[in-house]
Amino acid sequence: MHFNTIFKSLASIAAVLGIAVNADAQNYRLPGEHTEQHRDLIAGQVNINNQIKVDATQHFIDNLFENEDEPEMDIYTEGWDSKLVNPYSGMDVPDRQTIDVSKFCMPHPGYVTSPYGYRKRFRRMHKGVDLKLYIGDTIRAAFDGRVRLTNFERRGYGNYVILRHTNGLETVYGHLSKFLVEPDQYVKAGDPIALGGNTGRSTGPHLHFETRYMGYAINPAAIFDFANQTVHTDTYTFTKSTYQDARNYDPAANTEYAKVYNQNNPRPAASASSSSSKSSSSKSSGTTTYKVKKGDTLGAIAAKHHVTVRKLCQLNGINTKTKLKIGQRLKVK
Repeated sequence: MHFNTIFKSLASIAAVLGIAVNADAQNYRLPGEHTEQHRDLIAGQVNINNQIKVDATQHFIDNLFENEDEPEMDIYTEGWDSKLVNPYSGMDVPDRQTIDVSKFCMPHPGYVTSPYGYRKRFRRMHKGVDLKLYIGDTIRAAFDGRVRLTNFERRGYGNYVILRHTNGLETVYGHLSKFLVEPDQYVKAGDPIALGGNTGRSTGPHLHFETRYMGYAINPAAIFDFANQTVHTDTYTFTKSTYQDARNYDPAANTEYAKVYNQNNPRPAASASSSSSKSSSSKSSGTTTYKVKKGDTLGAIAAKHHVTVRKLCQLNGINTKTKLKIGQRLKVK
């Protein structure tokens, strides 16, 4: 009797809510309008697969740099079965190391034509950056150090130079047309070491530039800000977990820098650079000054006048973060 009373009460509540109750099976179902709303909700959902295509995204990334060259062979692991073996093979590499990069020179003022990173189409890493240049352009030592090797690799780097630096880094310069240094020669940051070219596995003139720490190929954009032609900070901290990452690499900034570079360096680059220097430099009492033009950076000015950025800052009492003004005169000697 008590059960019947409870059931009748539940049935009354269900009737008010529009829920049908089966006394035998004890099943409940939603009212008709709820079912209809549920159908409308499902029908209105958008298939996200129609909006995000992984293949299309990868295609965009792969074609971000239209004239990208095939990544060079890793000269530290491939084809180095004699004098070219990795000198750090089997050595204990620290997990963390702070490296002084304050006394530097940009190897060439060209913009990035191909960044560091994995290349899906070639199934291999591009362990450096490619910089725009013209054949015969001067390539300079990035830091003080000694020439460890000058060599030719037909299937990859072409003519290349490896420098071992006093700060613990090694730098690699590939696709050169001519060597200006010899093995075991000591060089200072900014010294000419080679001329740019198109040798080896290359589809056009460019400089392949690598930065290495005990064999680990560091992303050069972790050390250098190529769009502003300087280093990010006076020190770089190497860690095994982050050495492949860039610091503030900005394709948009690189594109803007490319426009300025191409305007200031029409073919042939060497004569343009020479005439530009002559027209905007003046000598007085043994001191050479340079008049800042639109788009100039400390790195570009330093490279043009064969000095380091650090020296340029010392001569003018400024630092790498100082904003240059058009028409401003800087001491370059």
